[in-house]
Amino acid sequence: MGSIEGVVLTPLRIINGESGNVMHALKNHDKTYAGFGEAYFSTVEKDAVKGWKRHRQMTLNLVVPAGEIFFVLYDGRENSVTHGVLQEIRLSTNNYQRLTVPPGIWMAFKGIQSASNMLLNIASIPHDPEEAENLPVMNDRIPYTFL
Repeated sequence: MGSIEGVVLTPLRIINGESGNVMHALKNHDKTYAGFGEAYFSTVEKDAVKGWKRHRQMTLNLVVPAGEIFFVLYDGRENSVTHGVLQEIRLSTNNYQRLTVPPGIWMAFKGIQSASNMLLNIASIPHDPEEAENLPVMNDRIPYTFL
């Protein structure tokens, strides 16, 4: 396992308050900000796996405000110096960071906690089903097996 070119982990602040917390996600002056297309939440149940998906144009900015999610990334870009590299990342409120995934990277993720596992994606462009490609979790293109 290694680090994939262009994938960035940015530590984020959680500001604790008596009646609740403020959890930062993304600011328009952050280095990884690539524009705004849409923001959405996605949930994944414990031990369930979503993916594989690769965007051709969209940059993903992923934050996990509830639960814990295990991400696996695979660099399928032919011209990348990290072509063929796998990267594993766990995000939660205990490891509160923003995961920025550039176009061309395959991604799948698994719910870890029994409570709700939720991610926020602040995407650089609006959703377009023609812009992304999907593969089943078990396939012969990505050399990874979820346990």
